[in-house]
Amino acid sequence: QVQLVESGGGLVQPGGSLRLSCAASGRPSGTPAIAWFRQAPGKEREYVASFRGTNTYYSDSAKGRFGLSRDVAENTVYLQMNSLKPEDTGTYYCAAGSNLRSPELRDSGRYNYWGPGTQVTVSS
Repeated sequence: QVQLVESGGGLVQPGGSLRLSCAASGRPSGTPAIAWFRQAPGKEREYVASFRGTNTYYSDSAKGRFGLSRDVAENTVYLQMNSLKPEDTGTYYCAAGSNLRSPELRDSGRYNYWGPGTQVTVSS
């Protein structure tokens, strides 16, 4: 069983930065994948970025502004978000799965474990 807990959300002005954390207990079997998704009110859940093994992958909207890192000892994954825009507003979720192929990383249905989410609001 894998449990995920996100933290680090909050209110930030456009152009500002936040660092989200995803603390995991347990580890998926096989080759694990850890991803961030977000969901704005009235919209579908949207892929943001993911780790698979030691490789990182980003959505087009995240590329160049967001960065993934991890602390293996603490079993924690971080999402550094810079140059935030109002359209980045939403609830950010951490998800874990295993044995996902590259095209599947963006599919929320492929992930077995989810955290409760953390709210990010970008507004002046």
